[in-house]
Amino acid sequence: MRILIIGDGPGGLSAALFLSKAGHDVVVVGKDETAMHWAYLYNYLGIPSISGSDFQAAARAHAEGHGARLVAGTVDAVAADGDVFTATLDDGSTHTGDYLLLSEGKKPKLALALGCAAEGSRLEVDRDGRTSIDKVYAVGRSVRPGRSQAIISAGDGAAAALDILSREAGKDVADWDSPPKD
Repeated sequence: MRILIIGDGPGGLSAALFLSKAGHDVVVVGKDETAMHWAYLYNYLGIPSISGSDFQAAARAHAEGHGARLVAGTVDAVAADGDVFTATLDDGSTHTGDYLLLSEGKKPKLALALGCAAEGSRLEVDRDGRTSIDKVYAVGRSVRPGRSQAIISAGDGAAAALDILSREAGKDVADWDSPPKD
């Protein structure tokens, strides 16, 4: 299964981690220009404090370490053709996926252009990040504009990823790791 993720902040990278860890082909498109670079985190569970840029570097390395491909670029357009989603980048290159996950920030122009239901600029999603378009998910600031927190966005990305994995498996899926046995 191929998953195309647009946006490389906490929501997109969290989803990429879960999906690539499960062995799927994941492409994340972004320019690492997320608002995280202007943040300092004191409220991320398990991390006493970290700069947003250091957090981003660790999150990107974590997702890549499990097989996600990070592509530097800006997406100019997305299109649906049957069950395949295509993103066209500003350099003319394209990337495709069987699922599309959008983590666009406060201006969800691609989701709106695709026809995702919205109230103003807030995308309407269910608790797992499903939009009004089948196999299109949205996470982060575009679904919670007034609650833009890294930990919430990362949780939303994880929930969307687990929903995709569960949908494909035809049953609930959890990402549970056990400590190494001595």
